[in-house]
Amino acid sequence: MSAIVPPSILRLKDLQQRLTLSRSTIYAKMAAGDFPAPIALGPRAVGWLASDVQKWIKSRVLKNVRP
Repeated sequence: MSAIVPPSILRLKDLQQRLTLSRSTIYAKMAAGDFPAPIALGPRAVGWLASDVQKWIKSRVLKNVRP
């Protein structure tokens, strides 16, 4: 029987380190529809699914690949 692995959630500080983007840039990209929306973790806490962030990174890489 395989164990169920819970989804990994990135908080803003983790996200900033992983992407080397500022908080304002991340939120600007979200407002423009160019970045995944966060999920609510509590009344004043949000996080991003690591799988959504990874998909976004892959899409950016594919955008920049030259044929």
